[in-house]
Amino acid sequence: MRLVIAAPHGRSGKTTITLGLIAALRQKGLIVQPFKKGPDFIDPSWLTLVAGRPCRNLDLYFLPPEKLREHFAVTCQGADLGLVEGAMGLFDGLDLEGSDSTAAVARTLAAPVILVIDATRMTRSAAALVQGFCNFDPGVRIAGVILNRVARARHEDILRRSIEHYTGLPVLGALPKNKDFGIPDRHLGLIPAVENERLHVILEATGKAIATAVDLEALLAIASRVSPIPVPVVETGSIPPRVRLGVFQDRAFSFYYPENLEALVAAGAELVKINSLEDEELPDIQGLYLGGGFPEVFAARLEANRSLRRGVKEAVAAGLPVYAECGGLMYLARRLNYQGRWYEMSGALPYDITMSSCPQGHGYTALEVAGDSPFLPRGSLIRGHEFHHSRVINLDRHELAFLYRVRRGFGLDGQVDGILYRRTLAGYNHLYAPASPGWAPRLVALAAGKENLQDEIVPGRKEGRE
Repeated sequence: MRLVIAAPHGRSGKTTITLGLIAALRQKGLIVQPFKKGPDFIDPSWLTLVAGRPCRNLDLYFLPPEKLREHFAVTCQGADLGLVEGAMGLFDGLDLEGSDSTAAVARTLAAPVILVIDATRMTRSAAALVQGFCNFDPGVRIAGVILNRVARARHEDILRRSIEHYTGLPVLGALPKNKDFGIPDRHLGLIPAVENERLHVILEATGKAIATAVDLEALLAIASRVSPIPVPVVETGSIPPRVRLGVFQDRAFSFYYPENLEALVAAGAELVKINSLEDEELPDIQGLYLGGGFPEVFAARLEANRSLRRGVKEAVAAGLPVYAECGGLMYLARRLNYQGRWYEMSGALPYDITMSSCPQGHGYTALEVAGDSPFLPRGSLIRGHEFHHSRVINLDRHELAFLYRVRRGFGLDGQVDGILYRRTLAGYNHLYAPASPGWAPRLVALAAGKENLQDEIVPGRKEGRE
């Protein structure tokens, strides 16, 4: 069984509805495998929490259709339902054809779509909206509607009768206006699930509301009317661990694709969790992975952990292999300016970070590997994404090299990304391991002391510099 939850536009309530559906279905004893369309870490953190299974990202910018189908089929094993939360509007994408849109994902999976309609200040016009979406792309099957933010019983009645009369689609349920169903926002979207356990009560309330307001049996009947996607035969098992790779995983650093962590394990890494807010020193490790997150929100606590900051700085200087993305890039800086105050970071690399009120980089990236390094092969094109309100300032370019030439996106300055220093690579780009299958084996090999291309990246090296 599989379904896609989509909407005419963003902020329609897709995440709220999807979370509530998963919670309600789990109460019925079903196992739900959650997916999120597009590059996202925050919504998946909530979907993972409520489903009890790691949320996976589905993105046709990263994977071709056949690989996306395989990824869906493999990760749905053991689940009763694969449930995909869309992104933005159903047909919104990078190009005129919407080749990477939620609709394209639904079409690739041959999955029925449930359309979430924000009914605020709308009655009969909802039918015209739904009709237009049904007719826009014959390859996408919209199978039902869920109404969100319904004002009162009379409002719901006219919405239901209008949609069902003019479109023939069933209205599967209606969720009333309720501020208690909303998860608070921050500058990159919703607050991650790991940050505030008090917000978890929202999930329970939303699940109960969905169980009451939505016809779950009709929903499951729609999800079951699909042909199964064949599960490809894949080799099982991983290389026995040969290196210990530290990973910052805590409230400040939580942006990791599960596929990235799994790829590292498959390549021979034993992942060692490090809490940047509480652990006072680095454990016995041969490499370090610093993911994204919200270090600015926890800057005071990061600054207070002086011994760990000092340990990271010394490890970078000593040549410990380090791979850092976005928040990790910020932690390796000398200082971080947030809301008018400067905070000391690790000082491992010669630059500072300042926060802005508007995004400095947002969207998909395409980066050419323009220099030699043990991390990625020269000349390859790396597809990823970035979403950051921070920017690098006071960068001492004489001490550094840059691995990436930006073809799409912003990176550090619109021209380059990927700061290279000794055995450290730090950039704003979030890499997706299945789209760059050589990344994990190379990082593990580097941690094992088996560099592929050179012994180390030394200060001042020119390769990859603009």
